[in-house]
Amino acid sequence: MEFQYSLRNFSKPFKRFIAAFVIVLGIGYFTGLLFVNQTESTSPSGVVENYNGNEDVAEVKVMKFKKGEREMLTIIHTHVLSLSFIFFLLGVLVWGTDIPVQWKSFLSIEPFLSVLTTFGGIYLIWLEIPYVSYLVILSGTLMTFSFIAGAFFVFKSLLKTPLKN
Repeated sequence: MEFQYSLRNFSKPFKRFIAAFVIVLGIGYFTGLLFVNQTESTSPSGVVENYNGNEDVAEVKVMKFKKGEREMLTIIHTHVLSLSFIFFLLGVLVWGTDIPVQWKSFLSIEPFLSVLTTFGGIYLIWLEIPYVSYLVILSGTLMTFSFIAGAFFVFKSLLKTPLKN
């Protein structure tokens, strides 16, 4: 037996509640991306520099030092846990949309793979395997596109009128 529900059939007040949640979730998610941009971690070399430092470079705008093991474990721990909750909750909402089940599956499972790839890759970068930075950027980008697509389909469903029984 398959569990099914439809966001479009929820009451208007409950739809507003879900919309408010997804908006605030999006603000939080994109604020995190603004932070990534501030740390100049949007290029492969920037990602490596953010975790392994740049103290060996003579002239830099901002001096960065290699992160310690405790700091790395804290970064990875907090991000994996919080992003898992974010994508679990968004995934539950995606399953209430009327998009094809293949898209529901992709948009609800792919972000978890991207979280593991992104933060596992960051740990490998910290272990002095810098070429993994390309994979980190790719998986982080895919995670963001999955977030945007999931939120878009949730909003699209919330705007639809309920089906008549």
